[in-house]
Parts: sequence; structure tokens; C-alpha cells
Amino acid sequence: MATATTPGNLNLGAILRSGIGVPVGVLAVLAMMVLPLPPIALDVLFTFNIALSLIVVMAVFYVARPLEFGVFPTVLLLATLLRLALNVASTRVVLLHGHNGSHAAGRVIESFGEFVIGGNYAVGVIVFAILTIINFVVVTKGAGRISEVSARFTLDAMPGKQMAIDADLNAGLITQDEAKIRRTEVRTEADFYGSMDGASKFVRGDATAGILILVINILGGVGIGMMSHDMSFGDAARVYATLTIGDGLVAQLPALLLSTAVAIIVTRMSGAQDMGGEVAKQLIGNPKALAVAAALLGVMGLIPGMPNLPFLLISALCGWGAWKLHQRSLVKTEPVAAPVKPVAMPPPEQKELTWDDVQPVDIIGLEVGYRLVPLVDKAQGGDLLARIKGVRRKLTQDLGFLVQAVHIRDNLDLPPNAYRINLAGVPVGEGTIYPERELAINPGKVFGKLNGIETRDPAFGMEAVWIEPGARDHAQTFGFTVVDASTVIATHLSHVIQVHGHELLGHEEVQHLLNALAKTAPKLVEDLTPRVLPLGTVVRVLQALLAERVPIRNMRTIVETLAEHGTRTQDPLQLQSVVRVALGRQIVQDIAGMSTELPVITLEPDLEQLLSNSLAGTNAASPGLEPGLAERMQRRLAEAAQRQEMTGEPAVLLVPPALRQTLAKFMRAIVPNMHVLAWNEIPDNRKVRLVTAVGR
Repeated sequence: MATATTPGNLNLGAILRSGIGVPVGVLAVLAMMVLPLPPIALDVLFTFNIALSLIVVMAVFYVARPLEFGVFPTVLLLATLLRLALNVASTRVVLLHGHNGSHAAGRVIESFGEFVIGGNYAVGVIVFAILTIINFVVVTKGAGRISEVSARFTLDAMPGKQMAIDADLNAGLITQDEAKIRRTEVRTEADFYGSMDGASKFVRGDATAGILILVINILGGVGIGMMSHDMSFGDAARVYATLTIGDGLVAQLPALLLSTAVAIIVTRMSGAQDMGGEVAKQLIGNPKALAVAAALLGVMGLIPGMPNLPFLLISALCGWGAWKLHQRSLVKTEPVAAPVKPVAMPPPEQKELTWDDVQPVDIIGLEVGYRLVPLVDKAQGGDLLARIKGVRRKLTQDLGFLVQAVHIRDNLDLPPNAYRINLAGVPVGEGTIYPERELAINPGKVFGKLNGIETRDPAFGMEAVWIEPGARDHAQTFGFTVVDASTVIATHLSHVIQVHGHELLGHEEVQHLLNALAKTAPKLVEDLTPRVLPLGTVVRVLQALLAERVPIRNMRTIVETLAEHGTRTQDPLQLQSVVRVALGRQIVQDIAGMSTELPVITLEPDLEQLLSNSLAGTNAASPGLEPGLAERMQRRLAEAAQRQEMTGEPAVLLVPPALRQTLAKFMRAIVPNMHVLAWNEIPDNRKVRLVTAVGR
């Protein structure tokens, strides 16, 4: 039965979940520095401080990833503030009431001052000094250094990780939502290690404060005991030193635990892992290591004068562990008995050849060498098939028609690490990859050199290095974009399909597109084909659009434009021009994004006039471009496109409508990344910014 929540039954969990628990706790900690606390309150708070430190250490051990404990820097700061506030409160009680005996500051301080150190303040000083040295010199200093290096490397690796996410998104390997989640994880990781770098400074400062508080309390307590309470120097030193050291030990124990927690979390890998299981697996999971350790301990245990029993006992335990691990490995690798082969039956009589024996050519084919077969075998952990499905899905959405399935087969004629991409049975791309390595691609600006197999990215021809998987973070720190072998093939396949998309579109695919449009606009499709234009002309127009990297997603606008202008001309090139004008907003959007300004490259008037005359045939002496002029124009346009790429802007050549098709074909093989637009293709809401003009 549900019960109503009343002010009388609010618990601590409800207060914390309400969001006011932490601010109230911080105000209470600050109040502890001003208001006097009774000994019983100190006992409760010191016990809570120790419990909080233990909980933090256990939480650090049991989280799968450091980022799952993202509030750790804040918890560390609050725990440090609580410990300092308790030092102030306990100092007040010790100095005010310490002359009444060791019980005046509470049972916790008394226990640490008498039971832990045996009431001997000299021993207490030594123990406190050792704990402080361990905390300050070893744990805190090392954790602070690791936090600083981790924060710097994480920040340096951010650009490479962001580019890797963008590469996977562009290749269709991940969706927009997955890319958003991965970008958030990258930012969160950078924020976490940056916060840990700052929080570790609090722990280091707290260790320094503990030493100063101990010295001040002892000197102040002895002075107050002798001057205010007429105690002898020996009695004052004994009482106040015991209480002060007990107070210091109570504070140093949680400080050491939190420092250890800081060191553990910053030395962990960023990936998800069971820390306890990984330590056991990697430390004592190798029987050879245990066997060698057992042999060395056994030899040391047989030396006369050595403590033989402990050495021989631990040697026997290590040897037994090595034997058990070896037996377990034998069980795992024991070969399974081969099944009995059936008796070979005589081969059946061969049938006469028929037309069914003529196999059709695969539209898209991928051939792999035998060492790449595990990449496409799900039983061996291969994920290339899933990545190719993602590529097809992404390209289908981008291009506007269903990309055919990719048929994969092994080819023993290829080198073991090679693959080949075929379109209609003709090779259009190939490469060599190393499945056991990862490819570090130089995006154009890196800060170091990597050891590995130097190569070039098979998709875009950028400089790259095949590196060991363990060097991934190191490469990303230098600014490289690091991808695995499956991603290399999937990206290359995506690029090939984008470049040759017009070859994949045929009559069958166009008919499917028209049938899909007929469900929502049946009259429009009926009026277009075959009344106005034959299906073959529509196919050629769509292929021409795809050849110039114009998606055909907006079939309604394309069909309406063809139906309108098809009555005047059936020339596919002229129809393509009017369709491009109708799709101008989409074309410019794909090039420049949401920017209202489009940077363009133009031709100087004299060169533009020369080209117009050559195409129109008005200059009989020069019906075409002379080779020298064509070469100069190609070089200058390529240089202008490269400058645009260096500034992060698209390369757009703006020309008169009469020159657009010829120059687009002219530039396609030389500068494939340059977009050639006509003046009438620019929508009215876009501003044009002239970057440069190319002349003769």
C-alpha cells in the first residue's frame, strides 16, 4: 500500500534525490569551521569521513569505466573540504578541553591516540610522518603527475577522435545519433581528466596542510597547557601531542584512501573493463610467470639461514597455480575428434549445359584474399558485413535510390592481404590491408611521426601508416585519424559507389522510383512516361545528375520539371540543365550547408569569351582550346581549389549556363572535388562571394 510522504518520514535518500542535500551539506561543513562541536558529534563525523573514503575507493574499483564516476572530482573536493573542516573543529576542542584528559576530544581521537600508537606520542609522530610522506611524496605526487599527463594527452587527442567519428559517419558506419553520443563521450572524457588534474592539486594541498596543522597544534597545545592550565612541560607535551597525533591520524587515513582512489582512477584505461578480473587475468593468468616465480622462491627457500617455511610455502602455492592454469589451457586447446568421413559416392552423371549455367555478373562485387576472410566471417568476429550494410543504407539515403547488394567472395588469385572492388565485373578499386593492425591517416596536419608500415589511404590517397592497436591513443594524440581494417574497406567501398553511382542506376531502378512516386502523385508519373518522355531518356537524365554528384532524392521536383520541359526537347543534356536549375536550392545546400554566403571562383572575361566562341564555333581558326591554354587553366583551377580546401571552404566554379556542362566534364577527371555551377542555379536567398578569378 502506498503511503503519503510527510515531513516526519523524510529520509536521507529523499533529501539527496531532491537536490538540496549537497548544498546543505556544504553549508554544514562551512559551519563546522565556526561553530563548536561536542565530542560525540566529532566521533560521528570522523567515522562518517572514514566510511565515505572507503565507499569512494570501492566505487573506483567497481565502476566499469572512469567516466561512469564522472562526479569523482567534485566528491574529492567535498571530501577534502570535510576533512579540513573536521581538523578545524577538532583543533578547537583539543586546545580548549585537552587539559581535561584524552577523552575530551571524543572516543575516535582517543582511540587513535592511545590504542593505535600505544599512547606513545613519539611513536605517533613517527607513524604520522611516515603516513604523510607516503601520501605526499608517493601517492599524491604520482597521481597528480598522471592526471596532468592524461589531461594533456586527452585534449591533444580530441581532434583526431572527432575526425574519426566524422569519417565513420560519412562512411555510413554509424548513425547521426551514434555520432552525437560518441562526440559527447569525447567531450566528457576531456572534461573529466581536466577536472581530475585540478582535483589532484586539492589532495596534494591537503597533505601539506596536515603537516602544518600537526606542528601548529602541538606547539599551540603545549603553550596553552603551560600558560593557561599550569601544566608542566612534560604533561602538556604528552596530553596535547597524543591528542594532536590521534587527530592527525584520523584525518590522514581518509586522506590516504582518497589519494589512492585518485591514483587508481587516473591509471585505469578509458575503456570498459572489470578491474578485479583484468588484474587477476593479466597478473597471474600466465602459467609461465607463476612457474618461474615458484622456481626462484624455491631456490631462495633452500638457502641456509633464510626463512625456509614462508618461501617454500609461497613457492608451492605459485607452482600449484601454474600447474592448474596449464591444465586448464590444455583442456581448452584439446583437439576435437574428427568426424568419420562418409564413404565417397560415385559422382552423378553430369547434366547437359543449359542457360541456367550462365551466371549473371554481380553489379557490385568485393573480392578478398584468404587472410581477409575472417573480416567477413561472423563466426570469427568479423564485422565487415554489418559495416557494408551500414554503407548501403547511408548511400541509399544520400543518393536517392536503392544501392544494390554487395556480393563478397574470396579470391585465391589475390595476394593474402589484398581486396578488390568490382562494378559489373570490372575492377574499379583495390588495396592492401593488415587485419591485425590499424590505419593511422594523416588528415593534413599532424604533430609527430609514427612507427609502422607506411602506405596511402586506398579511398582518398592520403598519407597513412599501419600501426599496432596499442599505439592508437598515441597516434590520435599526434592528430592522426585511426580506423580499423574493416573501416578502411567500408570507406573505400563507399567512395567507389559515390563516384560510380550513375553506373548503378538503370531502367529497373528508375522504374521502382517512378512506381514509388506514383503512390502519392499518380497523375504526374502518368503524364511523364511514356506520353512525354521515354523511360530511357529519364534514365539518362538521372544518370547525368548522379555523375555530377547531384542526389536524386527529390523525385517529385525532377519529374515535374521533366514533364514541363519534355514537350519542347528530348535532349538529355538540355533536360539535365533545367532539372539542375529546379534543384538549385538542394545543390547549393549540399555544397555550402546553412551558410548564407557561397564562395565562388570565376573565369576572367576574356577567357570566358574565348571559351564561349570556341564552343559556339564562331572562331573557325580555333575550334577548340589550344593544349597550352587548357593545361594552364587546369593547373590554375586546381591550385584555386586546393587553396579553398586549405581554408575549409568548398571549391565552386561559377560560369555561364552555356559553359557549365562542358567545364564540368572538363574538370571532373582533373579536380573531382570542384563543383561547377551555372549562374541561374544559385537560389535568390544565397549571397555570392568572389574568391578569385582565373585567367589565361
